Amino acid sequence: MKAIVLEEAEGKTLASVKQTDLPAAGPEDVLVDIDWSGLNYKDALAITGKGKIIRNFPMVPGIDFAGVVNRSGDARFSAGQQVVLTGWGVGENHWGGLAEQAQVKADWLVPLPAGLTARKAMIVGTAGLTAMLCVMALEEAGVTPEAGEVAVTGASGGVGSTAVALLHALGYQVAAVTGRESTHDYLLTLGAARIVPRSDFAQTRPLEKQLWAGAIDTVGGTVLAKLLAQTNYSGCVAACGLAGGFELPTTVMPFILRNVRLQGVDSVNAPFARRMAAWERLAKALPESFYEAATTEITLEKAPEVAEAFLNNAIQGRTLVKIR
Repeated sequence: MKAIVLEEAEGKTLASVKQTDLPAAGPEDVLVDIDWSGLNYKDALAITGKGKIIRNFPMVPGIDFAGVVNRSGDARFSAGQQVVLTGWGVGENHWGGLAEQAQVKADWLVPLPAGLTARKAMIVGTAGLTAMLCVMALEEAGVTPEAGEVAVTGASGGVGSTAVALLHALGYQVAAVTGRESTHDYLLTLGAARIVPRSDFAQTRPLEKQLWAGAIDTVGGTVLAKLLAQTNYSGCVAACGLAGGFELPTTVMPFILRNVRLQGVDSVNAPFARRMAAWERLAKALPESFYEAATTEITLEKAPEVAEAFLNNAIQGRTLVKIR
């Protein structure tokens, strides 16, 4: 099969597109012919070697993919069935989706929901699944469209842009927080009611004026701390990223004086039932315009080059990789 193969030489990661053979299959593994994959922030870190993502070489990156079952050792899946995979360490610890085929455990796969094509599923991808899980967390915390404005940080990225589109489609008023002025029109097209500059989040105090019924944060650090300080009484912040740092310079004040909830969201190891529920909601909630506005399409050969641009904050929305 053709794949991006990562190898290590003198402490550096080398990425090349080449023909290679899959590792030996387990008796219950599922072989998938991949149609589409995506390029995510974690993939970019792995491909460039700028993040300690890969520890065992050679490795095929690609943390998500969609395609068709070629053969299956598990009765839950059959040849010809369309499937999607996100998470589970694929593309990090197990050969991933930036290849023509993948061999994975059946537990990691989700049947492609009705209403989604493989291409649309990868426009959604890991980023979109994470966004939907964040929206579900806000709903479960009681944050309704009537409760007030919801902030989305890192709004021009994959998770953020999908979260903006989802929240808008579900009737929420969305404030998109971004540091990139060039993406303002794009975010307004996705459904943001207004744009808030990231510079407004450079400093924070233990408590600030209440502004947000809820928030989805992909940034972490001071941005997350300020969100918490500005969240309404009994509001919720769903945190799923650390693009701005993993430290959290906050206090207990928002939690004990305003009953604010900080809900962590993980999509990598989310159980099957929750994944399936999220995918089914994504298939119904996202408007057709989202798939047109949020996507850049590239070939497998272009992925190493685009990975560099990804880390230079020069990519907007989702980057889709056409495999076949």
